[in-house]
Amino acid sequence: MSARTPDGAIPDGALLELHRVSHRFGDFVAVDDVSFQVHAGEVVGLLGANGAGKTTLLRIALGLLAPTSGHSVLLGRVPDRQGRRRIGYVPQGMGLYADLSVRENLDFVADVFGLRRPPLPEVLAGMGDDLVARISLGSQRELAFACALMHEPELLVLDEPTSGVGALSARDLWATIHGRAEAGVGVLVTTHNMQEAQQCDRLLLMSAGQLVGQGGEEELVAGTTAVRVEVDDWAAAFDVLSRAGLPVTLAGTAVRVAGMGSAHVQEVLAAAGIDAGVQEVPATIEERMTLLAAHQAGERAGTG
Repeated sequence: MSARTPDGAIPDGALLELHRVSHRFGDFVAVDDVSFQVHAGEVVGLLGANGAGKTTLLRIALGLLAPTSGHSVLLGRVPDRQGRRRIGYVPQGMGLYADLSVRENLDFVADVFGLRRPPLPEVLAGMGDDLVARISLGSQRELAFACALMHEPELLVLDEPTSGVGALSARDLWATIHGRAEAGVGVLVTTHNMQEAQQCDRLLLMSAGQLVGQGGEEELVAGTTAVRVEVDDWAAAFDVLSRAGLPVTLAGTAVRVAGMGSAHVQEVLAAAGIDAGVQEVPATIEERMTLLAAHQAGERAGTG
């Protein structure tokens, strides 16, 4: 395993390392042979649909859940309480005390870390005496971030940090994330929001417990194309392509088919009596994920 150097640095900047981690709940494989690293100053997005295994993987990474096999290295050591004191963690449930006030939540965290009573963040001005249960979800997220950042962590681990908040609140939270990364903090963030993938320096694509791809967005979609279908009755076109087993998606009312040639898509539509224009375009990260997940499912079916 990695070890800290005499000056306290982490070798090669790896703040978090997972080595061939797997976890089973009975016969169900929630995480399957996953390895990756998070380095100082980078924002790593763990991207996948709900149920892909992202939260389970985070809990293993932090030592909150023991893996069935493999191991995690957190800040150069086996995950333990001492290591977790040097990270900032915002779980899906935010980890706040709903029956305490905003001020009391902040003071409690300060006491845990032996810090002075912190000032109320400007974004929460006037809410100090409000019970957490009675403030908006966006304000709760801001409070959770303030609690997680109070002790100047070296690593931020954020599980769906903008879930349920409005666009402006999400923008502000991402500004905070990037600000910390620019200061040298490593960030691991889970999301199923494909637009948020563009906020990350590097992506880990997760499907059915496995990493099906990792790298930058451009790297992941390189060489993958999609077909954009121009048609008056988009619903009929979507239905025909879907029933034909093609990986079809909607972007608004624009019908797109990933990983297929335009001639084949047009042939399928023509056979159903649909006159449509087709154009090959670069694939999106969402379409690349769809193709990788389909390939993964095919491999499992072939070995099952």
